[in-house]
Amino acid sequence: MEDNTINFYRGNEYPYGCFSNFSRHVVHLAGHAWPTSEHYFQAMKFEGTPHYFDVLKAKTPGDSAKIGRDRSRPLRKDWEEIKDRIMFDVVLAKFTQHKDLKEILLGTGDKTLVEHTANDSYWGDGGDGTGRNQLGITLMNVRRAIRELVLLDKKDENNNNINNNNNIVQ
Repeated sequence: MEDNTINFYRGNEYPYGCFSNFSRHVVHLAGHAWPTSEHYFQAMKFEGTPHYFDVLKAKTPGDSAKIGRDRSRPLRKDWEEIKDRIMFDVVLAKFTQHKDLKEILLGTGDKTLVEHTANDSYWGDGGDGTGRNQLGITLMNVRRAIRELVLLDKKDENNNNINNNNNIVQ
């Protein structure tokens, strides 16, 4: 029986380490080149403040997470309401900007993606499967969105070919 689950956690694990927000893949979003998706996610906690740029300049994704989790820095008031959308946006950007990552994600088919870690029961599975696994859910939603974009691109391409054929003068 085939396992229908892919576990991931560390950014350097092959081949699914790229699913981690700590993987070293630059993301261009909101007018900046973010060293990792973790940098962008943590910075958005402080959008419109100097802390935003502190996160952007952090040397490592771990450093960006440390700044983002520092409760002496005030979180934006709407953070709990928007954090899932922020994560979706940065993960979508990451996997559409890096063709190799997009291929890895699409190559997972319909498997369940799980950030397997005892360190996080919201973004991860809590280590025992009782966590929310929101990062895994986000990746699966991004996978579906990319598939839909690919289908739309193919439909547009087919429509353009039909239109081009109709414009041929005999």
